[in-house]
Amino acid sequence: MLKFRTRLILSHLVVIVVILASCGFSAYWMLSRAVHNQLDAALLAVAETEAAVLTSSLHPHIKFNDILSDSDRLSFARIDRLIQVIDREGKVLAQSANLGSTQLPAPINLLSMLASKETVFETLFSFGDEPVRMVSMPIDRLDTPVIVQVAGSLDDVHNLLNVANLLFMMMTLGLLVAVGCVGVSLTRKAFQAIENIVQRAKYINEANLSERLPHPGSRDEIGKLVDTLNEMLDRIERSFEVQRRFTADASHELRSPLSRLRTELEISLRRPRDAPEYQETLQSCMDEVERLTLIVEELLVLARMDAGLERDSRETICINRIIEATIKRIQSMAEKRDVQIIVESVPQIFTNMAYGSVDLILTNLLDNAVKFSPKGGRISVHLALTENLGELSVSDNGPGIEQDEQQRIFERFYRGSIASTTHVAGAGLGLALSQAIACGHGGHIEMTNNDGGGAVFIFRFPLAR
Repeated sequence: MLKFRTRLILSHLVVIVVILASCGFSAYWMLSRAVHNQLDAALLAVAETEAAVLTSSLHPHIKFNDILSDSDRLSFARIDRLIQVIDREGKVLAQSANLGSTQLPAPINLLSMLASKETVFETLFSFGDEPVRMVSMPIDRLDTPVIVQVAGSLDDVHNLLNVANLLFMMMTLGLLVAVGCVGVSLTRKAFQAIENIVQRAKYINEANLSERLPHPGSRDEIGKLVDTLNEMLDRIERSFEVQRRFTADASHELRSPLSRLRTELEISLRRPRDAPEYQETLQSCMDEVERLTLIVEELLVLARMDAGLERDSRETICINRIIEATIKRIQSMAEKRDVQIIVESVPQIFTNMAYGSVDLILTNLLDNAVKFSPKGGRISVHLALTENLGELSVSDNGPGIEQDEQQRIFERFYRGSIASTTHVAGAGLGLALSQAIACGHGGHIEMTNNDGGGAVFIFRFPLAR
């Protein structure tokens, strides 16, 4: 963690240094250009002034009035411009007094410059003790071409740029330190939030899944990560709760028939009995064994489906034929309860599902409808087509399902209050198994209540392609 934090801070500092260096270099370059342009403009202004004086003067002798006169008036005048006039041969015609016995060098392309009337700027690095900037301007004086040269020291320019360079470096260093401190502070705050999340996550296990990770209070990436992890913990907690409830319900459902089976056997073994009594006891034990077998088989199918091991061979089958076969098998139980099963006439619908899977789903739906229908009740089976799915609905006119129980009706081993109070046979696995099979084949089962009473189960399934 510390190494990663150090690398992160260093990487940020490197980026900041590069940005500040680029900005400083750009500012220094712009300042240098501005100062040099200003010096060139000053030299050019002096050259144009001297050229105007020379052009307007008709006296053949050239003289510069650059020596300060003795005056009683205070003056801050500074003669820091070197002025010289040369002819087309490079011969000096006149020069300012501050040049002394030194001459400014003539331009290399003197003749072409006179011919084109081109003003030329040059930088003289080996002239005198300081680098010098010089401008050469050709003019016509008394019909004779001459060149006015004005030069100025670059020492002040360089001093100004050195001061600016030092200032930029100090500003860059100051900004770097300030931004580095802010970056370290923000990074420490971010990593402190991550450290709190890590420490809390270490103590969350199956015993305290209700605990949640601390939120940093911001809507940044860390805040979104904490929200996502807390939502994941919500799903895990619900899954664990379902598993706990499933384990408790499965234990109860398996213990009840085993207890009854043990009671029947213990009573039979207390004293000798007649053959009819033994036969009755054995038949009761057989019923309990069959119930246990059914529960175990359904649990095995659900476990295999959860593990992705249940793979029924799919085929193109006709739903109408499965409905007819299932109703014939359920008909005897419906007649015992005086319940009528009505199938509405619909065109044939085909689907790509396993025959046994569809038969099991329809058997569970019809079996529940018959169990919860009152005597003389009526069950309606209806097929319909939508855009991409087929719909098989089974409705009855029984008591229906309470609103708060409808969300849990497909949970394993869950039995509604009506099923518990009326002692309807069943383990609470039929609807859970049917929903799992339907979802495994790309469909699903929905449940609602009729307006006039009773429940409606709608099985939506994919159509054959």
